[in-house]
Amino acid sequence: MTAPALVLLAHGSTSNKVAEVAHAMRVGLQTARPEVSVHACFLDHCPPSGPQVIARIARSRTTEVVFVPMNLASTFGTDPGVDKMVETVSAAHPKLRFAVSRPVGPEASLLSLVDRRLRDALSAAHAYELDGLVLCAEGTHDQRSQSLLSRRARQWSMHHKLPVVTATANGMSRATAAAIGSLRSQGRRHIAVGSLFLAPDETWQHQAEQARSAGAIAVSEPLGAEDELLDIAWGRYAVAAMGLIDFGITDAEAEETAAAESAERHLQVVGA
Repeated sequence: MTAPALVLLAHGSTSNKVAEVAHAMRVGLQTARPEVSVHACFLDHCPPSGPQVIARIARSRTTEVVFVPMNLASTFGTDPGVDKMVETVSAAHPKLRFAVSRPVGPEASLLSLVDRRLRDALSAAHAYELDGLVLCAEGTHDQRSQSLLSRRARQWSMHHKLPVVTATANGMSRATAAAIGSLRSQGRRHIAVGSLFLAPDETWQHQAEQARSAGAIAVSEPLGAEDELLDIAWGRYAVAAMGLIDFGITDAEAEETAAAESAERHLQVVGA
């Protein structure tokens, strides 16, 4: 049986570097997992779009597709743009089965990658004294995702024994500049910014400019197509692909089995 195709799904950008990172991830995953057909598509700006990629997949022997959203800030929420795109391709290709994995999100393992990028930025700026940090990430409206991002900031703070303020950036907001201002109001003067972004899109570029104007001594580059991200994307794919497996039982049979197991557990408790 052919494995489900893996489609990395990212928001596009007018910057060519965004497409370069997404396609580098595609190549990295395809090299590591040659048994799986790996693709990349974008919701806006960059080609190819989701419908374009799915049209190519439909001409192959693949019958199942798993989309992996490459959002590094959101873990639990749904993206209306993703939902709309999946509805479009599902209607156009009724013989294909689709699943959407959880977004990559702010996994703890990515903090070490943020650290590596920030060390490079500090070294380039010849800055070796720090008394405050900002963790800047893509914006998210999902409360649980925001809570998880705050937890990552606390973990980063404990690791470095420094205060950390989060900045979630939506478009042209001044989130990072405001976070730096918050630290400065506490008397902090040597503040650096760690970037939890996949690629240098317009939002990251704006936040980096605002950070430097606000006095940041260094701003790390986005994460790029590193092994940590590839591992998380593969894990998201594997879990979602399991949901496409038909175990040969109907929903009614599954419910009946669950009810029987529940009754058996109840009897065991009563007997005890």
